[in-house]
This record gives sequence, C-alpha cells and structure tokens, in this order.
Amino acid sequence: MSQDIVVDSLGSDVFEIRLNRPERMNALGIATVAALEQAVSEAAAKRARVVLLRGSGRAFCAGADLKERKGMDLAARLAHNASIRAAIDAIANARFVTIAVLNGLALGGGLELALGCDLRMAAAGITLGLPESRVGAFPGAGGTQRLPRLIGASRALHMMLSGEPVTSEYALGIGLVNDVVAPEELDARARAFAQMLAGRSAPALSAIKQLVYRGLDLPLAEGLRIERAALPDILGSADYAEGLAAFAERRPPRFTEVMP
Repeated sequence: MSQDIVVDSLGSDVFEIRLNRPERMNALGIATVAALEQAVSEAAAKRARVVLLRGSGRAFCAGADLKERKGMDLAARLAHNASIRAAIDAIANARFVTIAVLNGLALGGGLELALGCDLRMAAAGITLGLPESRVGAFPGAGGTQRLPRLIGASRALHMMLSGEPVTSEYALGIGLVNDVVAPEELDARARAFAQMLAGRSAPALSAIKQLVYRGLDLPLAEGLRIERAALPDILGSADYAEGLAAFAERRPPRFTEVMP
C-alpha cells in the first residue's frame, strides 16, 4: 500500500485510516486514492465494525490534488475524478460504520470524502466547504447529491454556488457534522465513540445502515416493508438472544456475531 495512507488497528474491530500527505494537506492524488480504496477493502476483509477516517497534520483533506490534475488531459482528469468517486462510494457502501474525524480543513473532494462517511466529528475552529465554483467547476465526487440530502437543498446550494467555506460550529448547527470538539480532545472522543459502537451487535449495525440509506430513496410504505423484511434475521440471531439474556441478567451483552 502507498505510504500516502496509514492504517492502524485500534482493537475491538476498530480501525483508523489516515490520509498521510501532510505536506500537500492530504490532497487526493492518484496514488492516494488507489491506496484509500484498498484500505477500505482490507478493513472489510478484516470484518471491521467501525472505521475512523482522519488526516495527518493540520488538514483533514484539501480535496483533489489540483497541481497533479493541472497537467492532465480531459480523459485523465475524468479518470482521476472517477477514482475519487470510487473510493468515496466504497466508504459509503461499506457495511461497517464510518466516521470522518475532521482534524483540520475539509475542502472540495475532502468534504465529499467526509460526506461519504456515516458520521462526522470535527475539531472546533476548522473550515469546511465545496469551493469548486471558484475554479470553474462543481463538486463532481458526490457533493451535489450527498450534501443536499444531508442539510437540505437551499443550504447546500448556498455553499456550492458561493464556494465559500463554513466553520465547524456553523456546520454543527445545520447538521453537516454530528459533533464539534476541542482539537486536543478530538482523537480521544472519536476513538471512545468508535469503541462504544464496536460493542454493539455487528449485524444490527449493518442492518441499521442499510435500512436507513435504502429507505431514503423509497416511499414510506416501501421503506417500512423492507424494515419488516429485515426483522426475522435480527430477531432470530444469536446476538439478539444474548441481548435479551443480558437485559434479564442486568449485565452488559457479549455480542459474538461478525460483520456480515
């Protein structure tokens, strides 16, 4: 794997994937994106329950590597964008829970990368944005679709049309991030939350993710139908039996099933 990506096991089926190009503010170059997608695939193979995604240095990710892209022809630029989209889609479609740990600025493809995660925790005082309109482009790695679904069309349009970044505090107020934490406390908070989630039943975590995301694009009646269809596997699982026993015995459950 490229040195642009570092993967650490934090125990209890929790992994951290770190973008490791601090000298380029973790910009998404061709090699970086390929290594990122590989890291996501390997985490799935290891039956990860929770994966944290963060950046090295003072940035989470400054977006696509525009210095690298400047020398590309159209076909290469489109291929570069497709590779970024593929990596983000791999994160978005993962069965494990993904948490973007926004340790520093997240711009363009960097914010799109965070939008591909299930949850986002941000350091206080950082900036987030989709500035593509300022260089004559638009967010083409999922931003035009994922951001409106998260914060609503009007707020998303304001961010994308202006290209102006927002603070993490503002992002919390509009639901773009789930939590804002003092920078020196961010890693500890994110890791503690990840360990807590890893203690939940893996099949239940996976089912919740799939039902929520599938249901967003369905009429309510159809969403309720797929929810009911998923119940037998969960209510008949060994983890649910353990959960009921632990509840009756007033002890923490010891879930044993792995991520599907």
